[in-house]
Amino acid sequence: RRPNWQVISLPVADGGEGTTDCFLSAIGGERISCLLTGPLGQPVEGFFGLLPTGEAVIEIATCAGLPLAGAKRNPAQTTTYGVGELILHSLDRGARSLVIGLGGSATNDGGCGAAAACGVQFLDKSGTPFLPTGGTLERISAIDPSRLDRRLNSCPVTVLCDVDAPLCGPRGAAAVFAPQKGADPAMVAQLEAGLFHLAQLWKRDLGVDLLDLPGGGAAGGMGAGMAAFFGGKLQPGADALLDAAGFDRLAQDAQWIFTGEGRLDDQTLGGKVVSGVARRAKALGIPVIALVGGSQGDLTALYEQGVTAVFSINRLPQTLAESAPAAGENLSFLLENLLRLLETTL
Repeated sequence: RRPNWQVISLPVADGGEGTTDCFLSAIGGERISCLLTGPLGQPVEGFFGLLPTGEAVIEIATCAGLPLAGAKRNPAQTTTYGVGELILHSLDRGARSLVIGLGGSATNDGGCGAAAACGVQFLDKSGTPFLPTGGTLERISAIDPSRLDRRLNSCPVTVLCDVDAPLCGPRGAAAVFAPQKGADPAMVAQLEAGLFHLAQLWKRDLGVDLLDLPGGGAAGGMGAGMAAFFGGKLQPGADALLDAAGFDRLAQDAQWIFTGEGRLDDQTLGGKVVSGVARRAKALGIPVIALVGGSQGDLTALYEQGVTAVFSINRLPQTLAESAPAAGENLSFLLENLLRLLETTL
């Protein structure tokens, strides 16, 4: 209805669900399906993307995601073993480097499951190997990386995370994220102790000190685990996708930039899409309008980053269960009214 307006759409993700498809959309490549181990040990159908550059893009959510745990959410018992299987599948298909997106996990095992699938052994006090989960990290007496798949020694790993939380502490994996995955206060304390113990073993057995690594707490400690076991380099997920899509070049002549998120809160600043878009748009001098399901807390820092205005798509005070089916309709309604307003400035 506005034929003179040019709209450029860029699919962007921050390391969570949709990251693989965004890379494939921006660069091209192949989406490859495979059978994997789910977060509760069940078989699940997963996938990874193989780019023309030889990079494999892996979302841990495809085999360790929260929806796969269903009503049985329990971060003391869930595993990232399927992520390691994905890594091996991608290497079998000729991947020369890996991009791992950490969003949306149901796990809190510090990446031990993924490492075990790739050959790392975790030994209890009797010297017997076992597969640790979030609730059994304190049983680990030693870590033996000698059987890690040798192909990983020459395979660079980039880790995309949407938060800058450390492994432990009040902003860490257990305290902030485990309750969303089904943990009660007692379990949070157990998971916290397990991750702290794991960090001490990384320092002793692997020679890496990752307790305060920004982003180490992402995906139940998977951020730090990818660094410890695979030499992964952490970076904000949104930036990687924006670079791949050529955002700076495409956005430089825009009048407005629209972006969005389910909920804006204090985690948004840690590397999520809205934050990444805002920082780049501010450098270009272009206003950013964020369309969100909701917002919480003081947004001053987000405005300073480059967000011009925030609008909620919800039209009535409703629960998520009530509003979710109408999300598309509500978004269209908000956009129509925003565009009517912006037309008056042309």
